[in-house]
Amino acid sequence: MHHRATDIAVIGAGVIGLTVALHLADQGHAVVMVDPAPPGSGASHGNAGTVADYAVQPVGTPGVLRDLPRLLFDRDSPLAIRPGAMLGLTPWLARFLGQSLPGPAARNARALAGLLADATPRWVDLAAQIGATDLMRDRGCLYLYRSPGALAAAQADLDFRRRLGVTVQAVTAAELAAMEPGLPPMAGAAFFPQARFLTDPGAVMARLAAAVRRAGVEILPDRAQAIVRLVDGVEVTGPGLRLHARRVVIAAGAWSAALARTAGDRLPLDTERGYHVEWDLPDPPVTRPCCPTDLGFYLCPMQGRLRLAGTVELGGIEAPPSPRRIARLVQGARRLFPGLPERPDRDWMGLRPSIPDSLPVIGASARGAEVIHAYGHGHLGVTLAPRTAALVADLVAGRDPGPVAAAVAPGRFRAAWF
Repeated sequence: MHHRATDIAVIGAGVIGLTVALHLADQGHAVVMVDPAPPGSGASHGNAGTVADYAVQPVGTPGVLRDLPRLLFDRDSPLAIRPGAMLGLTPWLARFLGQSLPGPAARNARALAGLLADATPRWVDLAAQIGATDLMRDRGCLYLYRSPGALAAAQADLDFRRRLGVTVQAVTAAELAAMEPGLPPMAGAAFFPQARFLTDPGAVMARLAAAVRRAGVEILPDRAQAIVRLVDGVEVTGPGLRLHARRVVIAAGAWSAALARTAGDRLPLDTERGYHVEWDLPDPPVTRPCCPTDLGFYLCPMQGRLRLAGTVELGGIEAPPSPRRIARLVQGARRLFPGLPERPDRDWMGLRPSIPDSLPVIGASARGAEVIHAYGHGHLGVTLAPRTAALVADLVAGRDPGPVAAAVAPGRFRAAWF
């Protein structure tokens, strides 16, 4: 039985929890973390490795709303629902449909742009702090368009991103061939020069966890199951765990909703099941993250291997990985690079915490500031980890977190939605 007392408890040792803990410890707080899994495992290491400052479009847009029946019920589309999960997903999908309307989608994009505006410099600073600068590349990211029609159709989206402050450059077919000679011919591309790339997310997470421990944070390998509010703070309990803290930060990713409910907060969190496959290659065929937009995955030149990361499957945390989703990634990779072996060297499935408006939940509970939420980042957990840590630190210190705080606050959800 772990009996502990601390100033701040952080539940969840993924990239969000680790970065929050490091930031709070640096500001002089005593911090204890709780997570039964190794620090930085799960989606924090299985992602595409991009610090995606350009990702200002929410998942829910009018275009997605128009195409949703095809996307959800075509089992080979980039966005699908796991068979058997529709009934449980209905409340989440209803909210998602509402957030995909033109007004809410534009509002969500503006909020994302505000969150992402300084994502790259914050990550540059974090990498230097944890000794991971050698694992970060400054080569930008490419969106690939395989047909002239796709290239023409993308212009409105790219102009929208520019209006929100994103730097994006048009790349001709010839320029793309010079930038990435290992790619097959394309109609053109969009280049996001300010993006950064983590060449080995797992190694970056290991260095982040080591920095957290050096800062004096204890990481307990326990499962937190409940948060009990007390007169002088909270008690976090679980099998073999009793942890008293002045404040608790819920940063447990896809598992956060159940913990939040024990503290009296109900939030519309569900799970995107993301996948990757990898081939061990000493010289990957691309030198920066590249996304063939119609195929819905990223080509990621990790250290000594090519990772394909992407596709979204909605449907909970319990079901095993879908062989069909893995096969879809393999087929897409071999369509671009026919010389790849028929079987990858490894595959993986992880869980992303997803909110219908594509914005994370970051802020104090309306029921009492002793509980702070920090989860729901969807595809942007790595990208927004330093920004989230700064917001949480502002809340703990009583500082004004700035205008973006209202857009991500737990209180933005109406009670009538539940």
